[in-house]
Amino acid sequence: MSVEERLAEVRRKIAAAEQDAGRPVGSATLVAVSKTFEADAIRPVIESGQRIFGENRVQESEAKWPALKAETPGLELHLIGPLQSNKAANAVALFDVIETIDREKIARAVADEMTRQGRSLRLYVQVNIGMEPQKAGIEPKQTVDFVRFCRADLGLAIEGLMCIPPAEGNPGPYFALLAKLATECGVEKLSMGMSGDFETAVAFGATSVRVGSAIFGHR
Repeated sequence: MSVEERLAEVRRKIAAAEQDAGRPVGSATLVAVSKTFEADAIRPVIESGQRIFGENRVQESEAKWPALKAETPGLELHLIGPLQSNKAANAVALFDVIETIDREKIARAVADEMTRQGRSLRLYVQVNIGMEPQKAGIEPKQTVDFVRFCRADLGLAIEGLMCIPPAEGNPGPYFALLAKLATECGVEKLSMGMSGDFETAVAFGATSVRVGSAIFGHR
């Protein structure tokens, strides 16, 4: 299958999952994860109508996305990988959405940079939903207080939660927990689900799914 055909198939599966869950078609947004792929591999996906993309690393993104954004106005770029505070200025300048706010230091750095640059990004808190030591994210039990801190103390408009469930086992309970936390936090957006489990994520209320290999293939 071509990348265009794989993109169409992912879109079809998302729409089917929405219908199966009794949700309106289009209620789950596709974020095409283009990490490790060069601009020439991304352009056919853009030409097929995809406008929202996700990247893991600030430096890699800076090498390709300014030109792609200049070529096609209206593209939206999400940072879905861990952010270091020394990259906050670059991230705020390039990205439209940061999904990986997960500790006070990062939250403060992003808040300061948005003020300094006069930019207002959309922000998500990343939750370490499986409490795995090798993964970034705030612990589930700390999420409500952290979102409250970001909003009340830093003035950040946190709009959603993001998670990466453990690779093994059924992701459903983890997606259900993230949805419960979102309700407790008073946020509406749920970024959850990747190439192997995005249909399950849609069933549990994902408002966006982050799909890479199912579209671009493996590097």
